[in-house]
Amino acid sequence: MAWVESIQRAIEYMEEHLLEDMPMEDIAKEANVSVFHFQRIFTVLTDSSIGEYLRRRRLTLAGQDLLTTDAKIIDIAMKYGYDTPEAFTKAFRRQHGVTPSEVRKNSGKLQSYNRLVIQVTLKGAEPMKYSLVEKEAFRIVGVKREFSCNGEENQMGIPKLWDEMNGNGTCDRLFELNEGVVKGVLGVCDGSSEEKRSNKVMDYWVAASFNGEVPSGMESLEIPASKWVVFEVHGPMPTAMQKAWKQIYSEWFPSNSYQHAGTPEFELYTEEDPSSPDLYSEIWIPIK
Repeated sequence: MAWVESIQRAIEYMEEHLLEDMPMEDIAKEANVSVFHFQRIFTVLTDSSIGEYLRRRRLTLAGQDLLTTDAKIIDIAMKYGYDTPEAFTKAFRRQHGVTPSEVRKNSGKLQSYNRLVIQVTLKGAEPMKYSLVEKEAFRIVGVKREFSCNGEENQMGIPKLWDEMNGNGTCDRLFELNEGVVKGVLGVCDGSSEEKRSNKVMDYWVAASFNGEVPSGMESLEIPASKWVVFEVHGPMPTAMQKAWKQIYSEWFPSNSYQHAGTPEFELYTEEDPSSPDLYSEIWIPIK
């Protein structure tokens, strides 16, 4: 349960500092994980980015201020981080469907987003199939892109990278290169170095295990020796993978004593039709 408590601490920190400009690393520090891993966990558990959660909560409180205080609209806008009344009105209307002025006239209803509380739900109907694997270090080759962890750039950029790699034949080439230390094409997340954490960036690889000469246009990375928890994923992409991640973070980690080791993790994809209801894939997470 310590894992759940650490995530809840980070949420409480966000709530306590809603009126401030919060660096992402300060939030993640409360959960004792990297920025990338906190973003991943938060999005998986809530179906919302951290930025969207903060924006919704601030606009919820702004609506309450409009109803319960006599503060000027421009002052409320500044209080919740908007430089101009126009920017505030645009964001406010997007969430609530009415303008701040209309709220002051008691016209329209507000849409409230309450503060999050992480709870563990016991479920037995859908068991998770996993194994613990000890594996020596191995090398991958592929295409690497660096993404900022600010503004959820990584969450928007990674799907576009996969579209590019599938479209230009890189994935087909990686299946051919794969030597079978880990079978399949891998989506590898690496934000493990101190430099990456300091610069709030992560590397994402579309790659395969391969020990030969690095092909032109590709790079290589050594995945360190680790103990891995390997989860089976069954079903079409991306729905099955998203569902598996949610189960891992909402059910498996809270009920186990393992922690993420902080080294690269990856998703493993086979050559099967990604839309097939019988598609098999895996999630590999290094643990300690």
